[in-house]
Amino acid sequence: MLLSFDWDAASGCRELVFDAPIWGSPDRESDRLAAWQLRALKRDAGAEGWAALGTDFPLYPGWELFSQYAGLPTFVAWSHAHAWAWLEAFPGREVLNIDSHHDLTALSGNPARLRPGNWAGLGLAKGLISRYEVRYPAWHAELPVTEGFDLARTERELAALLSAEVLNRVALSRADPPLQGDASPLPPKREVEALLLVQSPSWTSPAHDPAFMGLASALGAQVLSEPYRRPWPGAQRLN
Repeated sequence: MLLSFDWDAASGCRELVFDAPIWGSPDRESDRLAAWQLRALKRDAGAEGWAALGTDFPLYPGWELFSQYAGLPTFVAWSHAHAWAWLEAFPGREVLNIDSHHDLTALSGNPARLRPGNWAGLGLAKGLISRYEVRYPAWHAELPVTEGFDLARTERELAALLSAEVLNRVALSRADPPLQGDASPLPPKREVEALLLVQSPSWTSPAHDPAFMGLASALGAQVLSEPYRRPWPGAQRLN
């Protein structure tokens, strides 16, 4: 199988953080940096720069376990819209995507245009993906606004948007317990053919960029699209 890890499954938010992108965010240049700067400036936590985001936007545990896949072909991109080259290199495989979004269909714009919100649905429709599972992170169980809070609700929403043929090859699940310890829902290394790491900067805190970059570096990831490096404006490095 192919394994995809969207960083927004780890770089998330707490409940009732109303300016969090989990409530719905476009993917414009300003959403990847300026919107995060505004969120940091609105918080007075006695911290400077991106560190002010720490309370409302935690880095949930479990992402460290992806280091077990060292030695496998690994790729990195800032957006799932760039996953197409990865799928074309390993066509027709099953895909397990650890993500905060199903990425099966987008509700706006041209549905045939490849975007981060529909790459998996298009991959299924075009035969690049044989079967697809999105596994939401465990912290979704505490946030009713998230897709992974109520899987039945999300399945009903998809049933109105996708063909029966595509739906028959889709599964939704939620990691429970968290991605850690002996109960990890991550597949064993022997079952994974290749790994894709996706930064999703519109949805992930700049404070967590160093951890993402470090994971990609430790896995020797080949670059499909260069991840964003988001220093605090005027700073020499991330806070």
